[in-house]
Amino acid sequence: MKRTVYFVSESTGITAETMGHSLLSQFVTVEFEQVYMPYINTEARAHALTQRMREAQERDGVRPIVFTTLLNEEIATILKAGPCFYLELYERFVEPLSQELGVPPSRQSGLSHAITRPSMYTKRIDAINFAMANDDGVRPDRYRHADVVLAGVSRSGKTPTCLYLAMHYGLRSANHPITEEDFARGDLPSELIEAKGRVFGLTIDPQRLQAIREERRRGSEYASAERCRRDIRDAQAMFKRHGIPALNTTSQSIEEIASHILRAVKSPNGSMA
Repeated sequence: MKRTVYFVSESTGITAETMGHSLLSQFVTVEFEQVYMPYINTEARAHALTQRMREAQERDGVRPIVFTTLLNEEIATILKAGPCFYLELYERFVEPLSQELGVPPSRQSGLSHAITRPSMYTKRIDAINFAMANDDGVRPDRYRHADVVLAGVSRSGKTPTCLYLAMHYGLRSANHPITEEDFARGDLPSELIEAKGRVFGLTIDPQRLQAIREERRRGSEYASAERCRRDIRDAQAMFKRHGIPALNTTSQSIEEIASHILRAVKSPNGSMA
């Protein structure tokens, strides 16, 4: 089964896309062609989108699905009249919440992504810059300035997790790849050990690591099964020796990894359990 899905908004469409993706993820047997449609903020654009819906219906043999966060009633009316299964993601919540709060909603689009807290915005920008400047162990002398330092073998998910923590939580995150030099020495660098309490290990199943490394350097010793097993084994031994909490990232999304780390940062004992 194949269905065309439109994520529609008067503004960026980030909310419609995020919520829509979450809902669609529950239907793994259906193939979705996902179309991102931001800034549908005029009646002309709404009519044009309705025409695209008709074309999708003719092509697929079934009406498309539309996820929206439209607050303009005129534009919403045009789309609702089109050949689609229409899901307004705000309407089920805004009015009940308005009644509970005793105030009417503003019905202004784009507010969920507006810079309403300049200090937090500045903090996140600073954290992103820090993560980029301290990626891949380039500045171990700055680990002491980090909120979080992620350590792990190459391709275990350190960089994307650091950027996610910076973008979404404003955490100054650095990462250290455990290298051949570390393995030859048999221990982590002193800068990492001195940052203990803010250091978290990322590990991964050897089979998954091999598959990821094969995509990067197919047929190399770096991607061999034996190398992957040895790297993981030795890294875990280092984590255990220094009491560094470690998380297996094999079946975890970046969002899940970040949530475990965030909970550990807030935990008195730094546990990621």
